[in-house]
Amino acid sequence: MAGFQPSEEQQLIRDTVATFAREQIRPVAREADESGQIPSSLVQQAWELGLIQSTIPEAFGGSGEAPSAITGSLVCEELAWGDLSIALHVLAPRLLIQPLLALGNETQQQLLHAYTGSEFIVGTAAVIEPRFGFDINELATTATVERGDILLNGTKCLVPLAADAQHVLVYARDAEGMSTFIVPRGTPGLTIHQREKNMGLKAIATYELSLKNCRVPQSARLVGNLSPLLNRSRVALASLAVGVARAALEYATAYAKERRAFGSAIAQKQAIAFMLAEMAVEIDAARLLTWEAAWKIDAGQDVLTGPLSAATREACLAKNYAANMVLKVTDNALQVLGGHGYIRDHFVELWLRNARGFATFEGIAIV
Repeated sequence: MAGFQPSEEQQLIRDTVATFAREQIRPVAREADESGQIPSSLVQQAWELGLIQSTIPEAFGGSGEAPSAITGSLVCEELAWGDLSIALHVLAPRLLIQPLLALGNETQQQLLHAYTGSEFIVGTAAVIEPRFGFDINELATTATVERGDILLNGTKCLVPLAADAQHVLVYARDAEGMSTFIVPRGTPGLTIHQREKNMGLKAIATYELSLKNCRVPQSARLVGNLSPLLNRSRVALASLAVGVARAALEYATAYAKERRAFGSAIAQKQAIAFMLAEMAVEIDAARLLTWEAAWKIDAGQDVLTGPLSAATREACLAKNYAANMVLKVTDNALQVLGGHGYIRDHFVELWLRNARGFATFEGIAIV
């Protein structure tokens, strides 16, 4: 039977991250969105919490804790409650670290040493492609063998922090189906274009990159089943969506209790009260779906027993449900604020812009 009560250690981590999000992230979120810059001091503070280094084995300088999807889910929700862009920024190194932990050989895992120091180091992954109907299972980016090497060709977008990353993990289609390849910064054929101008996620730098006969050795390929990694990414995105939605609900509820119309708080109006209640139900439903998927990942239910593993089914359900939920909840929050919701004096317009992207986000976070 699934149990969703966090352990004492998980609750401590959750409380620590929640405090950090409340005291450090939320106060700078608006300015970061306006300026397009996240304070480096804040990123360093997040690094010092040890959220990235904790799952790296002691042999590489980490803490050696077993990666837990449930713990990662709790962390993602709290960070996104503070701000989605900042959450994605501070968690970006996981996009490289987790695949290395899961699929890397001894030589490839030597890269983990770089992520156990005292300073924030950027790692990232290139998954999404700028085309209509993008499907991660039908990648247009190709990996072909030529003279013993791998040639990568294609275009990627929404790659977090690509301009500063020492290595980019590129997802591409090869003879095996889908594989990932470690591409060092500066590799000939890898071009990182100008920073993207997005509707949401304005605080975090994302980039389009192109690969034109980008040559890497066979040793750059991570060998193994990618399905568990994709499930961890889906859980991360669902958790982030829950965090954004929870922030919007709390803000709208507080506003509705203070805002008065016709002699009473608007929270006492049936239409508003029912809307807030429905938002709360949707958030709880998405969270429980996400926790169930995370629990199945931690329980090792990623093994195929049919077309989909139990964890894959739940992770897909959680991600899709949460993507719809967060857009609905943030839009309702804006409606609760009325005209005030449309101006930048309030956070809800920022959350709505960020929420709109969850339908297209794929592989930009991982637990």
